[in-house]
Amino acid sequence: MHLRRLLLVIVSVLVAALALAACGAEDPEPTEAGDPAASETAGSAVFPVTVPHKFGETTVEDEPRRVVSVGYTEHDTLLQLGVVPVGVTDWYGDQPFATWPWAQELLGDAEPEVLSLDDGFQYERIAALQPDLIIGTNAGITAEDYALLSEIAPTVTSVEGSTQYFSSWTDQTLQIARALGREADGQELIDEVDAAHAEVAAAHPEYADLTAVFSQGGPYDGILYVYPEGLSTDFLTDLGFRYLPGLEDYAPEVGSQAEISAEDVDLIEADVVVFATESQEQFDQLQDWATISLLPAVGENRAVYTDETLAGAVYFDTPLSRAYVLERLAPMLELAVAGEAPRAYPS
Repeated sequence: MHLRRLLLVIVSVLVAALALAACGAEDPEPTEAGDPAASETAGSAVFPVTVPHKFGETTVEDEPRRVVSVGYTEHDTLLQLGVVPVGVTDWYGDQPFATWPWAQELLGDAEPEVLSLDDGFQYERIAALQPDLIIGTNAGITAEDYALLSEIAPTVTSVEGSTQYFSSWTDQTLQIARALGREADGQELIDEVDAAHAEVAAAHPEYADLTAVFSQGGPYDGILYVYPEGLSTDFLTDLGFRYLPGLEDYAPEVGSQAEISAEDVDLIEADVVVFATESQEQFDQLQDWATISLLPAVGENRAVYTDETLAGAVYFDTPLSRAYVLERLAPMLELAVAGEAPRAYPS
């Protein structure tokens, strides 16, 4: 749809919503805060607040009551800060209300509208939710998208210089907290995650002498997609591992995975390899692909294989999901370093 035409549609939806309110229709109930334990400092927000981002800056005048998350992972952090969004965006995994197990307790009985990015932003559905804040730090927002979303409600995107998707989890956490007027609370979430990782690293000083690498769980069209350092790899380096260098040379662009062909499997040899396998079928496919079975880390039981939920937690890369990853992955890494990791899909 042409930009001008789409803007007219959005404006008409907003006008209709205002007309209903003027006629005495009841406004939808404001979203309730999540579990009070999710944030001990809930209610400490100060407004107005102005948040700089890659498209300028956005001022949020009052504490938002109806927040819509238009990116893939932002609702994790909103929930952890005690804010239940009225709209969330589905990524993958067929989870109830696009919310994965590590966040479902915080969602409680709430049933947010589930949006999709499959065909771009669903502007009319977003406008119909009557948000007073739109969060999109992991949404691939362009300048044109930002202009349209800002016609609906104040919109906060990722920081200047960030990639369209999956920029630094710390940057995203702080942006979301800033939009809620609670930057200090966002920093507290980051500090808690950092402290937990530092504790494991201190218990395993040997990790500092070892290399690690993170790969998707199976090949796609003959290519294995492996993460270069800095692209959702902190969950390993924050534990003390040295990340395998050089993979960025095989990434087609900044912010994308390295594309490893069948003949280049040896490029991912490290002391520990983490494969984000998501099913028994994918595990079997990986084991049969190219010369992966000849990779020393695989043959010597120094490779870790995840299940679907653990893989999703690594990909989400939020404070909530990182805590989930650490709890489950730390003992698996200990086995891998000892050459005792099971060469099997987790049951």
